[in-house]
Amino acid sequence: MASASQPAPPLRRAPRRAAAARAEAPRTDRRQAILLAAEKLFAQHGYHAVSLRQIADEAAVPLALVGYYFGPKQELFHAIFEHWSHTIDERLAGLRAVQIDADDPRTLPRIIEAFTAPVLALRASSEGEYYALLVARELYHATEEADRVLRGYFDPLAEAYIDALHVALPHATRGQAAWGYQFALGTLLHHLNDNRIERLSHGENQRSDPAVAPMLVNFIVGGLRAALPRPRAAKKTTTSRRHKP
Repeated sequence: MASASQPAPPLRRAPRRAAAARAEAPRTDRRQAILLAAEKLFAQHGYHAVSLRQIADEAAVPLALVGYYFGPKQELFHAIFEHWSHTIDERLAGLRAVQIDADDPRTLPRIIEAFTAPVLALRASSEGEYYALLVARELYHATEEADRVLRGYFDPLAEAYIDALHVALPHATRGQAAWGYQFALGTLLHHLNDNRIERLSHGENQRSDPAVAPMLVNFIVGGLRAALPRPRAAKKTTTSRRHKP
């Protein structure tokens, strides 16, 4: 979904300032600094375009310390998602809080809101901005690193939401519900990652604007209902009664 990763530009820093930062940073904070630096650079430039040296420079730590805490780059990539795994637990808890009733027209919007709202809030926060962008940018490249993260963290989430959609749309097969989930996911990820909307709206819209969350939910719900419509109820027929003479 995302475009091919471009090489990250050289990261400039003043050597003396970086050396001072390394000396002053408490050792307990260095691991977190490396994690945040990797998250930011992977989100901005793509996993394969960023080197461990660039991450060390961004975190203002010695290069050897990156390997000491995390090992090879793929393990550092995986550690980012482990760090944020609580957000997946929170999304699953939000889904469990939805009372799923196929006869209630409010059920489907509630499922989609539980699916989208936490991610939009994360993208809008200073703490979760780069993580949300990383998810939107990197996880749909066909790489071994992305597949490992998808299987370990996001497939269980997807299975739970597909099950919920299948219950809310019982006239559809589970396979159709899975397609519906994929279409909903594509819409959400594009909203998180796209900045073209600013140009196309002549500056009226801002990228990944959380204020459009209700519109996003309505769009996804409308698409699911149009793609997987309920079968029309059979018309009742009445037979004329014959009166006995």
